[in-house]
Amino acid sequence: MELEHIAGRSGRLSSFLREEMGMSVGLINRLKWQEKLFVNGVPQHTDFSVAPGDIITVPLDEETPQYPAEVEPISILYEDEHLLAVDKPAGMLIHPSRSKLTGTLANRVLGYYQQTGQNCALHPVTRLDRDTFGIVLLGKNSHIHRLLQGTDMIKTYHARTFTGPERDAGVIDAPIARKPLPSLLREVSPEGKPSRTEYQVLERGECCLLALRPVTGRTHQLRVHCAYLGFPILGDPQYGNAASQKVSKELGLQTQLLCAKKIEFTHPITGEKLCLSSQMDV
Repeated sequence: MELEHIAGRSGRLSSFLREEMGMSVGLINRLKWQEKLFVNGVPQHTDFSVAPGDIITVPLDEETPQYPAEVEPISILYEDEHLLAVDKPAGMLIHPSRSKLTGTLANRVLGYYQQTGQNCALHPVTRLDRDTFGIVLLGKNSHIHRLLQGTDMIKTYHARTFTGPERDAGVIDAPIARKPLPSLLREVSPEGKPSRTEYQVLERGECCLLALRPVTGRTHQLRVHCAYLGFPILGDPQYGNAASQKVSKELGLQTQLLCAKKIEFTHPITGEKLCLSSQMDV
């Protein structure tokens, strides 16, 4: 893809790249030595004097990832030249690891990019556990990824829980810490990092439907907070209690019922306010 900006003032090229186009110093320096900074179609150095009306263009090609592309179905929720949002199924990793190079969301997205002739890489803005399903937002290059990381983003999850909170809405404010090694799990602890989750009850019953909004982004935060207050997420094998695991088994659940349902943010390039919703439900 290519960034483009029409100058509305005079100044050094470097100032336009940093201020109007939001590029990092590291990216500017890398593209400078590759002679990929153009003014009116001509490669220029960062100290070039830009005049009003000049057209600045910057190609943002990505290196091909070192994992294989797989042509498999993906559920696309939104796409433009900068962003891609897809639904990730439960049981799927987002990115390959040393032990698993295939069968991940990244393999499928790379296959889609190659099929559609897009020279893009995988830059997840939102990340989900293997067994959490729903919407994943991806930047198509490192520049867009960096801009999105600085964007205020509201994430809403839906969860089916065993029982539920007494109040219809509220905030769970409980610090989360890592359990002692070798465990990879988390727990509520006074020594933990500040962790806040907003909740709203959407349906009540033995199995409740909750809308959860993580104010902070700790590992396993929603699962830990729900379990801590006594209404664990159904199908959660790590944080469920005996009663919730009994019900989960009776229901034949194969995964935790936690879905990344909605993301709201401002597009870092167009300024458009976007509200993207998953097509999956718990």
